[in-house]
Amino acid sequence: MLSNENFVRQSLDLDLFFLRIMKEHSFFLEAGFTPVNADLARQADAFKTQFEALLREVVFIANGFISRDVATSGEIVTDFTLNAEKATTFFTGIQLDTSITMAELSLTKGVQQLNIQSLAQRVADINQRAIVLLPGLINLKTIVLNSMLTCKIFTFNWPLLIDHIRREAVLFLELLKRLQNRVVIDMARFAVEQESFWNRIMAEHAKFIRGLLDPTEETLFQTADKFGREFDMLTAEALASQTQIALLPQVTQESLRETVAIRDFKRQGTEGILACKIRSIIIPLLGDHVLREANHYLRLLKIFSMIV
Repeated sequence: MLSNENFVRQSLDLDLFFLRIMKEHSFFLEAGFTPVNADLARQADAFKTQFEALLREVVFIANGFISRDVATSGEIVTDFTLNAEKATTFFTGIQLDTSITMAELSLTKGVQQLNIQSLAQRVADINQRAIVLLPGLINLKTIVLNSMLTCKIFTFNWPLLIDHIRREAVLFLELLKRLQNRVVIDMARFAVEQESFWNRIMAEHAKFIRGLLDPTEETLFQTADKFGREFDMLTAEALASQTQIALLPQVTQESLRETVAIRDFKRQGTEGILACKIRSIIIPLLGDHVLREANHYLRLLKIFSMIV
């Protein structure tokens, strides 16, 4: 059973990453609807606001209790996040609370001295509120996906992207429930699970980037296509390691090398989008979003490489 200190640290690490991801999923949904689906856009905006509120609360209490490797990983915020939010609001007119980002940029500074038992109760309450909130967002994503697949609505998001962000929300919900139950995870099993999941996510990121580039960006298209194929193979290898655990160390090392490469590609892409040097229909915040997810996966892979 997790100690209070480990429970608090693991919860804050998880919440700082995933609550921002969830609020941005809500934004991407909202921005993709046409005027005829204004009601769905309002629902997505309401989720964005609620996840922002939870994230703001987590950031307020996080100093001194997040892991050093998380604080420096680039999965919470990057050098691009603030400018990406400002540019994205400029392009869409949809408001994003940049004060949260500014607070996150200084998270590594200062230490709060709080009673760990009291803090554990507060963190458990935040986790529980997220657990209550997440099924509604998952349901909205499910409704949107099913409606798209039956030609009942049109959005500017790929059906695969809706399915993709739905899977991420389901994962967050599952990880929160484990934490609330103070489950001590089996790291080898966790590594297999996470590598199977995130290799697929990285493959889909590459395919989304490929599909959102201007047709004239042939070199970037080819690079994104190559990453998609390579991560498809890594996904298959990770799934095979579920029944052949001896394969896991090799899969982890291959995944680590490839994730470093796609992280660098995403970083260059986000920088290029913000500098208006890449022709695409990629909203700036989406570039930063997928970069942070690669940073998150890289941190996990580095841990796995030391234990498998």
